[in-house]
Amino acid sequence: MKHHAKLILLPALVLLFCFCERPEETHDFSGELTDEEIEGGRLTPEILWKFGRVGSSQLSPDGNTVVYTVSRYDHKSNKSMTEICALDIENLEVTILTSHQGANTSPRWHPDGEKIGFLSDETDKMQLWEMNPDGSGKTQLTDIEGGITGFDYSPAGTHVYYTKQVKLDETPAEKHPDLPHMNVRIEDDLMFRHWDQWHNYSYSHIFVAEYSHGQLDEGKDIMEGEKYDSPLAPFYDQAQITWCPEGKIIAYTSKKLKGVDYAVSTNSNIFFYDIETGETAKITEGEGYDRYPVFSPCGKYMAWQSMETPGYESDKARLFLYNRENGVKTYLTRDFEENASDFVWSRDSDIIYFISGTNATYQVFSINVNTRHINQVTSGYHNYTSIGKKGNTLIGEKMSMSMATELFQIDPAAGEETQLTFTNSHIYDNIEMGRVEEHWVSTTDDKSMLVWLILPPDFDSNKEYPALLYCQGGPQSAVSQFFSYRWNFQLMAANDYVIVAPNRRGLPTFGQEWNRQISGDWGGQAMDDYLSAIDAMKEKPFIDRDRLGAVGASFGGYSTFKLAGMHERRFKAFIAHNGVYNLESMYGATEEIFFVNHDLEGPYWKRPKPVSYDEFSPHRFVQHWDTPMLIITSEKDYRVPYTEGLQAFTAARLQGIPSRLLHFPEENHWILQPQNGIVWQREFFAWLDKWVK
Repeated sequence: MKHHAKLILLPALVLLFCFCERPEETHDFSGELTDEEIEGGRLTPEILWKFGRVGSSQLSPDGNTVVYTVSRYDHKSNKSMTEICALDIENLEVTILTSHQGANTSPRWHPDGEKIGFLSDETDKMQLWEMNPDGSGKTQLTDIEGGITGFDYSPAGTHVYYTKQVKLDETPAEKHPDLPHMNVRIEDDLMFRHWDQWHNYSYSHIFVAEYSHGQLDEGKDIMEGEKYDSPLAPFYDQAQITWCPEGKIIAYTSKKLKGVDYAVSTNSNIFFYDIETGETAKITEGEGYDRYPVFSPCGKYMAWQSMETPGYESDKARLFLYNRENGVKTYLTRDFEENASDFVWSRDSDIIYFISGTNATYQVFSINVNTRHINQVTSGYHNYTSIGKKGNTLIGEKMSMSMATELFQIDPAAGEETQLTFTNSHIYDNIEMGRVEEHWVSTTDDKSMLVWLILPPDFDSNKEYPALLYCQGGPQSAVSQFFSYRWNFQLMAANDYVIVAPNRRGLPTFGQEWNRQISGDWGGQAMDDYLSAIDAMKEKPFIDRDRLGAVGASFGGYSTFKLAGMHERRFKAFIAHNGVYNLESMYGATEEIFFVNHDLEGPYWKRPKPVSYDEFSPHRFVQHWDTPMLIITSEKDYRVPYTEGLQAFTAARLQGIPSRLLHFPEENHWILQPQNGIVWQREFFAWLDKWVK
């Protein structure tokens, strides 16, 4: 009987396991701190991954509600989710509109304010969904093969444009169908890879479809057969596409070049597509970037961002105006020294609000299109990264070195700012941030350089602290008031380091001459500026001059490699993340050739040979290395290929220099996965603690 019972029971258990639903994997996206973290009172890598990351804000048509996204991470499961929230501006009440534990992105108000469109991967691929303003009535509108990457309603709400990848090139499998198990790439021209992806035989195209009461007709490809992208690769920013106010024209950005011409050029243009006639017209001219079209409410004008110099990706970002009635183009910011971005029109079409940098901060400005008078609206130690406007309401996304992005309301007339969201207040209430100070240092050519000093929490001026020289990437990217989830100054300070962060030569927000100087002079004045900064700051009584380190990524990684050969024993340790080591191999392996052509002043085979390759390449000075070095590389980094770091590590070890290689096979130029990010921070501070502290 017992034996017989077993025979009956086993099939029953098999059936039970086959047909019972397995419990769904659970994740902790709450961002709540543990008792231990609260008691510690300091920022840690794990806490950094608990921050809610605010973005993609858009005001409702009546200006009373703003929808925005918050991305959250669970580092234990290595998963993330993005939820859509709605904020009532009057009472500051926040409602979470989505519940799917995946990606819910790109919220867009329907022009009548009755629906919110958004993208979601709830059914695997990203598709267009709609919901009521309170989050009810979620409905999937599209089921497009491969998914879509962006969308927006026309001003009248009668059409929708969306973007998706369209395959147009022949694959190796199609060329050799009798070899199903082959694994090969066949390339005939540049660019065969970009940022972190090889060319996938497809191109980003814009489709337009009629829309009515939650129903979309079949979309029409407005770039049919064109082997070009819109928006531009590799980040496909949807701000490069917009509707005109009457809803008959789609303005879009594209770089309509092929092969080598594409790789060596920044020449993108803005095109108008007429949805009634199907005709396309090129609106802009010139050889630099033309991007980000924004129409005036009256429909008469289009503002856009334009760069002038061919191949110079960090050229002055100029604000231009196109008169649709007579075709006249006007350079509005000719007499303004800095860049202009994120254009927002006033309701009467007389004012354009924009973001620009000044002294390593990013502020909101306004310009009168008739008088060209420019006014700085906001001020303070912060960065505005995005602005939007409805009626008299101006909403901005704002961050600082001590605060992750939150939404603020701005009074354009008075410049007064009111914080609207408090996404991470539970962290700030329990974690002390270090003080940020502004200092000005004299350089070797008698100029003044802004240096940020970030002090540890509980700073005691009577103590001596180790210090880190932070070397910025770019190379043309300001050491501004950014809150980074990778290179976070507050996290470094929480580990009891003083951070010295100079705005050396080649960084914007200090005028075009300061910004341009670094091109062709990577290893010259910029390196002198770094040494000027650390030499001045180490005289502070609270900095221990015998415990200094230098760290940086990309051009900052190049800087640490270069400083390692010339620092005259100032530093006890270096850390280089995805840094350029050999300028000749970098030229031959990077993807955006226009960048190295401009900043290195041409290829290494050019005659006469540009001075950068012999005078400024770190590998030429490796015989002078004598200091421990942590070298970090990422296999999917095609901007600065990981072999640059391998060369540096090999050179260090063959010379007997204490070194460590930290290699991430699945990361790109940035570290994006939670657990990889945490191990990155652990190794980062372990190396510094060993050799600097």
